[in-house]
Amino acid sequence: MDKIIVEGGVPLRGTVEVSGAKNAALPVVAAALLAEGDHVVHNVPDLADVRTLGRILRHMGCTAERGDGRTVHIRVPPDLKPEAPYDLVRTMRAGVVVLGPLLARWGKARVSLPGGCAIGARPIDQHLKVLGAMGAEIAIEHGYVEATVPGGRLRGTEFVFDLQTVTGTENALMAAVLAEGETVLRNCAREPEVADLALALNEMGAKIEGAGRTEIRIQGVETLRPLRHTVIPDRVEAGTLLVAGALTRGDVVVKGCDPSHLAALLEKLREAGAHLEPVEGGLRVRGEGRPRPFNVRTLPHPGFPTDMQAQVMVLAAVADGSSVITETIFENRFMHVLELRRLGADITVDGKTAVVKGVPRLSGAPVMASDLRASAALVLAGLDAAGETEIQRVYHLDRGYERLEEKLAPLGARIRRVPA
Repeated sequence: MDKIIVEGGVPLRGTVEVSGAKNAALPVVAAALLAEGDHVVHNVPDLADVRTLGRILRHMGCTAERGDGRTVHIRVPPDLKPEAPYDLVRTMRAGVVVLGPLLARWGKARVSLPGGCAIGARPIDQHLKVLGAMGAEIAIEHGYVEATVPGGRLRGTEFVFDLQTVTGTENALMAAVLAEGETVLRNCAREPEVADLALALNEMGAKIEGAGRTEIRIQGVETLRPLRHTVIPDRVEAGTLLVAGALTRGDVVVKGCDPSHLAALLEKLREAGAHLEPVEGGLRVRGEGRPRPFNVRTLPHPGFPTDMQAQVMVLAAVADGSSVITETIFENRFMHVLELRRLGADITVDGKTAVVKGVPRLSGAPVMASDLRASAALVLAGLDAAGETEIQRVYHLDRGYERLEEKLAPLGARIRRVPA
């Protein structure tokens, strides 16, 4: 197990490239299960969750190998074992995205209930409800979702999600593309990752309209062809790097990001005093002096992303004034607050709201990561803090960032990874 050590106080300067989006790559790779043959997915980040999904596919009887750079090759055989076991799924909630394609293509599935970060309850009831509405018979037994499709093919349906769910929408899309007839999904998640999956499915021969809006229509088809797709850039990694540039009073060009995916974050960065300007293929961020205070309320896309809440809290922690951050998505997503307090942050939490009174400078200390985005926040805090910050349990970080320290070091960050 590794730890990351950061010596703060250096303004970041230079250019950094964003990797492909983990939260887009996982469902796109899972979509390969919908068609027999050889699939190719480009711009896939080399992350723990992606490697775990590869092991799940291999457990089923597929081949899944990384080729040159960020390209993944998947071969789906004529027959496979439609099972995702606990030993693999327990580490990642996104493992549940194999459920939809397994039922759509193979008519049966045995998928372990998911694990992942300890940031609160993330039930899969919406996944099960929509699949049930398509005709699947589902039971929960011994920690597994046991599902079958009588007759072998799902049926088109009309379904309204009780709440917007990204992976629930993605599972429904993958199930509906091979269902008999038309499916109309309402109150769908609008995240860019959902739209990217729909684009990949349409490239396979699916007929999906409306992805990226709250109503999506899918006309089921008999078969799909193998996948050829390039995954979108990771908007959360891009946002994390933009915050790093602003926080350290630096001058950083973040290449490969799509500003249209970051509108809510960019608005808050400007409110905090960061200078942002588009450049060819990305964005440039410059920070000058202490940030100004700002308020944030997390919401489903296109609102402010919960996956950036911890990172902007670090920016608020050194702002010249008080900020209010309200978390509406996950009930346990303030677990990083205790560790930020160890670094000298002045943060008070009352239920879903955190009041952050900015201090002139954080102070380095040993800290421990509790989840993926908290890990990134602690790295950012270390970039600002006086002295040395030692971050334990960075395996959380590796689930969502491709060797973040190797991207920050060329920008001037004094950061290194060492064995714990």
